[in-house]
Amino acid sequence: MPHSLAAPVHAELIIKKSRFLGCVESVPDRAAALARVEQLRAEHPGAAHVCWALMAGGQSAANDDGEPGGTAGRPMLEVLRHQDLEGVLATVVRYFGGVKLGAGGLVRAYTDAVAQALLKADKVPVIRLRTLRCTLPYAQEGLLRREAEKAGAQLVDVAHGALVDVTLRLPESAANAFVATLNESGQGRIGWLKPPED
Repeated sequence: MPHSLAAPVHAELIIKKSRFLGCVESVPDRAAALARVEQLRAEHPGAAHVCWALMAGGQSAANDDGEPGGTAGRPMLEVLRHQDLEGVLATVVRYFGGVKLGAGGLVRAYTDAVAQALLKADKVPVIRLRTLRCTLPYAQEGLLRREAEKAGAQLVDVAHGALVDVTLRLPESAANAFVATLNESGQGRIGWLKPPED
């Protein structure tokens, strides 16, 4: 099961006079990750490099930020992958100390900065959510609300018109049983529609 992080974690390494500031944190998507990288660039204007790796399903990416190709971002991404993390951004800010480390030294430095930060991490399981939408008569709304609370579902939107239109979100693992229970209890008066795109 993939995990994310409860809070950002940091590590600082000094290797041959170069300073490596590692941070690993939870992010919702690639746009947020890129915004965080830009924030770090602004916070560290004297840094030589701000390298990063994002593990986020189809949005995963890595960037060496001017370091020799494959010596920073990609190795950092591998650390995240081996830790089975999802929705996580690793960044390493490097202040160059005047001594070149070579390709192998750079790979070790960047992976160590991320790995050292992760030693302090509080990992939390990633719970995949499913969004459901249904239309039902007013008489069935109370039933739906009670069953939603039991299932740990979150009501996202409720619209009252000729019928009640409800959008809710719940753990994917509970969705099929929830729908079956409601359809059985509602005696066919609850109509599930195609879930909206997340």
